[in-house]
Amino acid sequence: MPLLSQSSISITRHSRAKLPSWLVRQPCFCLSRRSCSSLDFSALRKRAGVPSVISARTLRGNDRGGVKFPAPRTGARALRGNYGAGALRHGILVVAGIIALAPVYLMITGSVKTQDAFLTSPWALPQSLSFHAYDTVFNDQFMQWFMNSMIVTAGAVALTMVCGSLAAWGLVNWPFRGRDTILGVTVSLMVVPPVVLLIPLFQAGAALGWISTFQIVILIYLGLMLPFSIYLLANFFTTIPAALLEAAALDGASPLQVFRKIVLPLSGPPIATLVVVNLLWAWNELLLALVFLQSHDTKTLMVGITGFHSRYSLDIPSVMAGMTVATLPLVIAYLFGQRYFIKGLTAGGLKGE
Repeated sequence: MPLLSQSSISITRHSRAKLPSWLVRQPCFCLSRRSCSSLDFSALRKRAGVPSVISARTLRGNDRGGVKFPAPRTGARALRGNYGAGALRHGILVVAGIIALAPVYLMITGSVKTQDAFLTSPWALPQSLSFHAYDTVFNDQFMQWFMNSMIVTAGAVALTMVCGSLAAWGLVNWPFRGRDTILGVTVSLMVVPPVVLLIPLFQAGAALGWISTFQIVILIYLGLMLPFSIYLLANFFTTIPAALLEAAALDGASPLQVFRKIVLPLSGPPIATLVVVNLLWAWNELLLALVFLQSHDTKTLMVGITGFHSRYSLDIPSVMAGMTVATLPLVIAYLFGQRYFIKGLTAGGLKGE
């Protein structure tokens, strides 16, 4: 069995069990360099029948006598490689962060500039603060648009959570013929762009007399947000232990009680995630609201902000101020729901989570 010098011996617990009994019984046999100072390595080499000098090239990657000697690590080279990879990764993150924050910077600084100052130097910091754009924004019409957006967004998100959770639970808990097909078709609807549905939806809304009403937009938002909601909740529901549901059923709980008192409390993270995601989408949606909410009294905030222009000009500071105010509810909603956001997106990825 080959032995290294006193300064380079490294023996694992697994390999120690494979050593000869005469070596293990040595009174000073140990794993540390300090406590091996009294061990006669030359006598042990002679008794084991190995040469007194063994090069690292000979032992690299080999298994001699049950002892595995790992290849020597080049510390400086490994450190330089790790530093280079970390610097590249952080550089990419910094560039991505700058690209993401640039529109926010332009929006906030543009809202406190005059029209001429913004057109002259849009990226420069404002020389003097002008809040005239906010005076233009905060009028009776703006607050009405804000309330309209609240009604449409809250109604669409609430209906989506109720219908999505019930549909996902039904697809997971009650097996029936064609269940996988229905789930697959539902998931495939996520790739359908809303613009291809504009004409048939407008014809249906006109036939029902629902143009310029909130219910047509809420129902359209419901149909567009349901596929992803069902997909995410169905994946999470499959991780709920069946023994827990069976125990509740044996205690006399009805299926609706099991869903309301057991399933929903356990589904807090994915439900919070869906609320945040759907709220962001419904609040920022413009195309469908612009087409179906044609009355001035039913315009949402995004549709109303597009009206800050005349026939030949655009009031850029007013638009920036309106977008800044419209962003505040989204930021507040995300700050309250961020603790559940990532956890909810990964819920169901591992069994038992």
